[in-house]
Amino acid sequence: MNPIISSTSSSVLSSNRLPLPEGFSQAFCENIASWTFDQLPPGVVKTVKSLILDTLGVIGGAAHAPAIAELNARLCRWEKNGSATGLIGKQRYSPPTAAMANGAAAHALDFDDQHDPARVHTSAVVLPTLLATAEDIGSVTGKEFILSYAIGAELHARFGLACHNSLGKGWHPTMVFGTLAAAVAAARLLKLNANGIANALGMAFHQTSGSAQSMRDGVLSKRLGPGFAARNAVLAAFLAADGLSSTRLTLEGNAGLFSLYERDEVKVKQLTEGLGQSWRVEEYSFKPFPCCRCNHTPIGIGIQLHQQGLKVSDIATIEIGMGHVNFITVGAPYDASRRDIVHAQFNTAYSFSRALMDGKVDLHSYLIPAITDPNIAALCARIQVVDDPSIDPTAIEPARVKVTLQDGKVIELRRETIKGSPQDPMTDTEARAKVKGCLAFGLGASPESVDQLAEVVASLETSSNASDSLLSAFPK
Repeated sequence: MNPIISSTSSSVLSSNRLPLPEGFSQAFCENIASWTFDQLPPGVVKTVKSLILDTLGVIGGAAHAPAIAELNARLCRWEKNGSATGLIGKQRYSPPTAAMANGAAAHALDFDDQHDPARVHTSAVVLPTLLATAEDIGSVTGKEFILSYAIGAELHARFGLACHNSLGKGWHPTMVFGTLAAAVAAARLLKLNANGIANALGMAFHQTSGSAQSMRDGVLSKRLGPGFAARNAVLAAFLAADGLSSTRLTLEGNAGLFSLYERDEVKVKQLTEGLGQSWRVEEYSFKPFPCCRCNHTPIGIGIQLHQQGLKVSDIATIEIGMGHVNFITVGAPYDASRRDIVHAQFNTAYSFSRALMDGKVDLHSYLIPAITDPNIAALCARIQVVDDPSIDPTAIEPARVKVTLQDGKVIELRRETIKGSPQDPMTDTEARAKVKGCLAFGLGASPESVDQLAEVVASLETSSNASDSLLSAFPK
């Protein structure tokens, strides 16, 4: 615990029993108020830069994605000027609106980073929140921006780990915890003290929402969730800066986050242990495939089977086994007649079939006509996705595939790791290729312009105006 924090606050924050003692939220905010850029390990700074570049790429890639063009058109009708920028089209908006536009775009392709064990997509909320906040403030340094980003990413992961079955309960943890984490990060960017940060946390909680139903239904509103969270986070931080008070018992109260949203099923130690000393930021994953992360292990197995020469014509049936939360998220039968991109992104049968047939899954895999391909539909009809009791119900990584061939032979594969994670990371070449591919896909950006953007991000800590540096380098 940082020595700035009082012994009383340190004692309250170290409690791991529910219900928590009154003052827990305040002690939590006092801890965060004391963090400095100099205490960030080099690996955290490096990861933050990687998160920023990856997210700018996927935002640009979503320029023509369904829901994003419509959202931006609506926002442009309502707002013509403002102190912040919507990256797609470089539109000027108020900070909350810019955060919403950029957050929705960051999530639209389902290509954005994730902390796998926590099941949170962080940068789709944190980067839009901080960009909009920094633009309104003006002249936020690169070090201040990176520190605030690290705070947001760290807290988002820790909230997700502590509230370990939030998705299984029906919440969208990216939204619920992202609103809180990003608001605290923005409050630090606004240089609020511990009381101000606590008010920002409370104001964010007062707005917190996010059901997983749009994910399970495979509908376009799912893409907007991080945008709503970022919008609310910006508003929370600025209202706190304006002196508005908010909840005191935000986390520990009988109507606070842990009781109301999580039914007191919380591993408090995951939130507080080593807070400000040990870091979860370096545990983030980068997606190699533009679809729900629950699909990624089956996709990897599908690509492996393709490379081994498995022919679709030889297959009788396929069974894909997943943990319970993955199953309820992406395990429904695939219906090509829906002609729905989000349905395909959140469907294991489709994603596995595409990987097996093509030997790859990329941005074009989730477009029409790929998602309506009758050959894919026919293969999907032979696939059954099952809730496998042998797999940890909340684990995102494991999956197994059992292929029964026409001649009766059975092929079985199982994986416990997931591509893009710290255990099986993307290479630097793969990561840069992803950003270039996204920005070319959405904006027609040249490889040279992407390299220039990457250089700006790589040296961000030297910038005297982080938002201006990033926005100026972002391709039009």
